[in-house]
Amino acid sequence: SDLFALPAVPCSAFVKLERAARQRASKEPATMVKKFRKKENRDLTIKQAEKIKKRLRDNREAHDLKPPKAGTSFSHIKNKHKRSQMVQLMKQEKKKQKAKVRRGKKEAEARGEKVERPEPKTIDKMREADETIVPGEDSEVEEDEAMDEFEKYFQGGKTPKILITTQKRPSKKCFDFLKELVHVIPNTFYYPRKDFPFKKICEFASNKDFTDVLLFHEKAKVVQGVYICHLPKGPTSYWRLTRLKLGQEMAGGATCNASHNPELILNNFTTRLGRRLGRQLAALFPQMPDFKGRRTVTFHNQRDFVFFRHYRYNFKDEGTKCKLQEIGPRFTLKCRYVQHGTFDAKSGEYEYIWRPDSQVSRKAMFV
Repeated sequence: SDLFALPAVPCSAFVKLERAARQRASKEPATMVKKFRKKENRDLTIKQAEKIKKRLRDNREAHDLKPPKAGTSFSHIKNKHKRSQMVQLMKQEKKKQKAKVRRGKKEAEARGEKVERPEPKTIDKMREADETIVPGEDSEVEEDEAMDEFEKYFQGGKTPKILITTQKRPSKKCFDFLKELVHVIPNTFYYPRKDFPFKKICEFASNKDFTDVLLFHEKAKVVQGVYICHLPKGPTSYWRLTRLKLGQEMAGGATCNASHNPELILNNFTTRLGRRLGRQLAALFPQMPDFKGRRTVTFHNQRDFVFFRHYRYNFKDEGTKCKLQEIGPRFTLKCRYVQHGTFDAKSGEYEYIWRPDSQVSRKAMFV
């Protein structure tokens, strides 16, 4: 009785369902066949290329033809495929010669012979000449730095006091970053931005005896950059912030005691601009490190990119061995401009502005 209570299905509906099922069944094998043919054609192409290479190599060996040397020109060969084959042969021979020389050097070192290794060519070593690079001991630069805005911090006369804020409505990722940064930089205080302009925040911080203001801004919920304003007389710098990775995201990351002042390491700030930026970054930290805390903060400049790292010394075998264990966070900075005095977007005087056309050559460096 329940069966007859169901509504009757018309015959045309069954026909439509059967037709749709046949179409689905016909489509699936067609797709599978298409993928199989693609794989088959790919394998066939690879086999054919290997066969052509072998035939070419056998023909050259049969006629006692040596492989082409590096730098040989094949512009006289009109056939495009034959010309590409000769170029490929030349590259293979070049790789073989390099591998042979490398193996010979390793074998000579294993026998105890002295091997002269050429100095590798890097972009840092091919850097363009810069007249602003400061030599080891320059009395003029040291006298200028003895009268700049940061000298009293390096003499131990004043302890840094940092105010950190963000843009309006920051994201959760930004808050997570600030939670870790507050433990990295001693004597740091967070204040919500609310609706105050940055210029007013700098005035407020100066009245409350803060020495620096750090403002982080975001784009699409990703931390994009940081403004560092030194108080009360500047300078102000803007840094592009990239490749941020928090300590909580690091596998095997260490923890630290935030009450200990970290040891500060600055690398490769060699120009006049670089020394000024290095002193501004160093003025964020107290100049009396607690070595018992085993914490170290590094600002490493390489090709005008400043890499920030936060480590802890990990001693082993009763102090005979030591390794660095990263605490985090880590990020990369690139200075976009330095402004004389405190932040002033309208009438500020700029000491340095980075432009894309000023660094077309990768060998030109400013920091």
